[in-house]
Amino acid sequence: MDSAALLDLLGNENRRRILRLLSRKPCYVTEISDYLGVSPKAVIEHLRKLEEAGLIESRVDDQRRKYFHIARNVRLEVSVSPYGFASKSAYPANNSFDITTCRHLSLDVDPAETEDLDELLELLDELEQLENELSLAQRWVQGRLCDALDRISESVGAGPESRIYADVLASVRTEPKSVGELSRDVDAPREVIAELLEAMADNGVVQRTKRGWELNS
Repeated sequence: MDSAALLDLLGNENRRRILRLLSRKPCYVTEISDYLGVSPKAVIEHLRKLEEAGLIESRVDDQRRKYFHIARNVRLEVSVSPYGFASKSAYPANNSFDITTCRHLSLDVDPAETEDLDELLELLDELEQLENELSLAQRWVQGRLCDALDRISESVGAGPESRIYADVLASVRTEPKSVGELSRDVDAPREVIAELLEAMADNGVVQRTKRGWELNS
């Protein structure tokens, strides 16, 4: 699901409360209505939107009562920094994914290989600690990214108010880009990008070639 649409969906407090309740157990409309303190009609509308988004599913029991439950795991990441606002949603990797291909990460935990209850509880503790450590690592990386972008801006003579220089340089660091491509990448008007490129070209930071604008090696 598109991360912007997911943010809009979760912007409603009652929908967040519904997901929190369903994460504990499947519920039917009346249960959810009592929990939220809102009308069943309003609950049905919230459930419809959550179901359309693929976050929840429903099933009918032997008494023809319709239960709703969480459909799948989704992780929503939002980053806000002086260099921009971004969000992305991600689903758990397929079980066949080889975690060893992530060369910056080292771990050896797999619930599928454990059957003993005590071992599973111990593994649960390890995974929760790992989740906390990865969250701290993400925040550390975000801070270092901002530091690096600050240094890039300083290196081309731009102050903190001109962080767009760093965005442009980050965009052309891997391959040449046209003004139009950079305008889309940085989300800035073409004329602004063209002016920045000319200024950096005068300082010998970038150059224009037949393939587009690129770093001056």
